[in-house]
Amino acid sequence: MSTLAPRAGRRCHNAVNPLHSCVFFSPDLGTEFAGIGIDDPSAAYFAFRAAALGAVGPGTVTSTFYNFNHELVARHVPAVWDAATPEAVLGARLRVADATLGRLLGEEIVASPEMAEAAELALRAAEACTRHARPLYAAHADLPVPEEPHLAYWHAATLLREHRGDAHLAALLAAGLDPVEALVSHTATGKGMAPRWILATRGWRRTDWDAASHRLRERGLLTGDGELTEAGSALRAGVEEATDRMDAAPYEHLGAAGVERLTELARGFLFTAAAAGAFPESATGKG
Repeated sequence: MSTLAPRAGRRCHNAVNPLHSCVFFSPDLGTEFAGIGIDDPSAAYFAFRAAALGAVGPGTVTSTFYNFNHELVARHVPAVWDAATPEAVLGARLRVADATLGRLLGEEIVASPEMAEAAELALRAAEACTRHARPLYAAHADLPVPEEPHLAYWHAATLLREHRGDAHLAALLAAGLDPVEALVSHTATGKGMAPRWILATRGWRRTDWDAASHRLRERGLLTGDGELTEAGSALRAGVEEATDRMDAAPYEHLGAAGVERLTELARGFLFTAAAAGAFPESATGKG
């Protein structure tokens, strides 16, 4: 029996995760990764997220990332490891996080007691994460925790993100949503990425998007104008609920008071970062 309010874990994740994700939109990423020999944005993204796994091949990246076209992945992996080792990438990652959080939040927040408290709470939650069937989480769990509180918080956010993410992929697979169908249906909820952003970054073509939309319509999940049907909305809600169940342990471990406090702190950081321009407006929406 859960001790938490309904969806408390999801709300906490939704507050914590964006401060991890904001680094992908940061100009500091391009600067730091160019400095280690990686100047292609797609190559940088694959290296950034996969470095904890080691110098893996394209199959592992496609498998663990789920919604990228394998052709795009294979264009950059494993070649990216010739430009920079995983160890060099991991070092650059922390420099990106350090520079980005300092710029978006300001040094006062970065060095605040609230940041140290958030790091302690997020790391405590991560103590209950599990490695089995969670390859991206498990790889990141083997990395050392940075000493600086803001980087420890970013590291903990990464652990919680990948733990939930691995579970989410299992839920998508169980729901019978292939990579492009998952993207199309998520966008149709109004909470996913905009189609133009997906097509520009995930390696899919408009024909792939249209074909996935057709398959969803045939299943009765999508209307002719691209909106979710009642069955489609129920399927997407079921995916999130299944993900919640598989990702409950960290938040149950932290407890109701800890989850509430971490959510409060994380939202404060998130609002500050968003106001400083952390996220491009064009990345989300149905258009």
